Amino acid sequence: MIILKTPDEIKKMRAGGKILAQIVRKLQKVTKPGISTGELENLALDLIKKAGAKPAFLGYRHKKNQKPFPTALCLSLNNELVHTPSLPSRIIKSGDLVTIDCGLEWQRFFTDMAITFGVGEISSLAKKLIWVTKKSLDLAIKKIKPGIFWGDIAFLIQNFIEKNGFSVVRHLTGHGVGKSVHEEPALPNFGRPATGPKLVVGMTLAIEPMVNAGRPEIETLSDGWTIVTKDRNLSAHFEHTIAITKKGVLILTQ
Repeated sequence: MIILKTPDEIKKMRAGGKILAQIVRKLQKVTKPGISTGELENLALDLIKKAGAKPAFLGYRHKKNQKPFPTALCLSLNNELVHTPSLPSRIIKSGDLVTIDCGLEWQRFFTDMAITFGVGEISSLAKKLIWVTKKSLDLAIKKIKPGIFWGDIAFLIQNFIEKNGFSVVRHLTGHGVGKSVHEEPALPNFGRPATGPKLVVGMTLAIEPMVNAGRPEIETLSDGWTIVTKDRNLSAHFEHTIAITKKGVLILTQ
């Protein structure tokens, strides 16, 4: 069931989304060679608490029998795509590709955001991968409007990514978001025009292209959370929470 939001609910989500965007930008700014992912985790928790918000991912379970997610941040490096806990023992090095993915609960509404960036000198392949992934998200958001199908957006994302020589992850999707971290509908980043759910006013969606430099296949590591590229090639991930309004698309996480 797709949960449509009222204009007042979207205002609350926008306020929470602005808080989230500010936190993610601060985390990116302090990410330098030698910092640990645990230090970034502690800073994120402090910033979230000071904002009067709650971390959406900490303690989250996909399934009832799954171990709860241990951190507020998903902080993935290089060939790690998503869901990597931000543990104290991991040190970020020059040349790393870093993805910060964070969810926030503010006034009982959730928003979700992710960015990928390089630390120090990164390869030309990594630079192109970041650009293509972010550009695919920007193109998708510009295309969204009431009355079209998600398949129109998914086709645009897939076509742009594959034309640039990269691959779209098939087993992970974007999603609805708002009254919970994950809501219907699922939003794959590949597809055919005029298929999938129809986009209507009141939808609040987490749009998140996930792109691999090599093959699209992924696998989950033994911690039960961290998802990596199967061929261990680089990956990137960008995400915004958006709302579909009568006036068009509103980006909530900026």
